[in-house]
Amino acid sequence: MIKPRRIVTGNDKNGESEIKINSIIEPDIINGDNIFLELWNTDGNVIDNTDSIDRTDGPVILSPPANGSKIRYFSIAPQDPSISTEALEEMFALGFKAIGAEHERINTHKHPGMHVTKSIDYIILISGNATLTLDNEEVLLQTGDIVIQRGTNHAWTANGDTPALFIAVLIDSKFN
Repeated sequence: MIKPRRIVTGNDKNGESEIKINSIIEPDIINGDNIFLELWNTDGNVIDNTDSIDRTDGPVILSPPANGSKIRYFSIAPQDPSISTEALEEMFALGFKAIGAEHERINTHKHPGMHVTKSIDYIILISGNATLTLDNEEVLLQTGDIVIQRGTNHAWTANGDTPALFIAVLIDSKFN
């Protein structure tokens, strides 16, 4: 399981740079090999680089707030083919509810994990293999692939026997 060290810089009272936070981060949500690990969040307000506040304290919410951003690791376990369609739907419904995102599941006709966020997302697959499912097509992803997700309905599936580990940057955005 990934437990990265996070180093957050800032300035002291004299305006000189220093380390404000230097710590190992524990995952926020663990459900088997399905993991969410928030690295940092912004809320759209002016950034005070003199504070030492951990911006990831509090509940995990899928989408960034207005004018905010998020960076996280997330890991998706391969789907167990023996799980029924109903059980899979219930699992995804509960998972999205846990991260305050049940309203973002607007059309799950292709996959129960389909969702839309009002953000531009830069997503890098850093280990494993995965499939990105969209309304009209799918694409197989390999380690190192980058997806620029622009507010479209989508789902992720891990392929093979190992989890797919992603790093994602989400930035609140408006779309036409």
